[in-house]
Amino acid sequence: MGVLKRFEQRLEGMVNGTFAKVFKSEVQPVEIAGALQRECDNNATIWNRDRTVVPNDFIVELSAPDYERLSPYAVQLGDELAGMVKDYAKQQRYTFMGTIKVHLERADDLDTGLYRVRSRTLAASESQPQAPQGHQQPGRGQQPSYQQPAQPAPQAYPSRPARPAPDRHAAPPRPAGMPPMPAAPPPGGAAVTRLPGTGVPAGSPAANTRRWVEINGTRHQISRATLVLGRSTEADVRVDDPGVSRKHCEIRVGTPSVVQDLGSTNGIVVDGQHTTRATLRDGSRIVVGSTTIVYRQAEG
Repeated sequence: MGVLKRFEQRLEGMVNGTFAKVFKSEVQPVEIAGALQRECDNNATIWNRDRTVVPNDFIVELSAPDYERLSPYAVQLGDELAGMVKDYAKQQRYTFMGTIKVHLERADDLDTGLYRVRSRTLAASESQPQAPQGHQQPGRGQQPSYQQPAQPAPQAYPSRPARPAPDRHAAPPRPAGMPPMPAAPPPGGAAVTRLPGTGVPAGSPAANTRRWVEINGTRHQISRATLVLGRSTEADVRVDDPGVSRKHCEIRVGTPSVVQDLGSTNGIVVDGQHTTRATLRDGSRIVVGSTTIVYRQAEG
């Protein structure tokens, strides 16, 4: 059973108790859990073949309505989310510098149902630094049991828009001599990604193409050869729509990219046409259930 599914079942077990009101909010705790997993994957730093370090201090920014609903349970929900991050890290063989903490914060520029995740790496030997101006950080979290490198300098939270979804699988070790991974995407857009397994030659214009999908105002980066969309927590991008199948369709990256129905109950509509397979262009609209997915690509 996957880490997200176990987390979801633990919360469902409390639905008649402490977390009864949590599940009425537009943003669901399992969505936040998935975003924290992606934040770990997207900020993993490979130290050597046996050690990949990921952030351990997270801020989840919520819209005012979602924050008001979730904030009374912030401590317990933060502990549950921190435990989920620890379980996911063990599964992916990630390590931490120090205590895992998850904080909820209000962001007045976000609409209901939207959220942002920011993260940084803090060493166990460092005392909790003062929060950036305008943010509140209640202290909570769980102490991981992983081996911790000594005395690195803490990193500041990057200030950036919501990060698109990266590949949820751990990156392979980088060969010696390769340049380090960039710490964050360039300002104003998603990071340029080289897509393994697509057959696109390195250095060609297609290799420098950024691809992502937009769902309800949120970007999800396409950073691997295929991207599965569906209602299941096992999908690469989860679409919370009762008309969407567990694994509804997938986008296959190439020249051109295509979308393929995966035997869903309600099928797909691409640019107004019912189909099982279609070629995608920048701005193509894919309708699954009652949700519209916009495919985007740009040379970067």
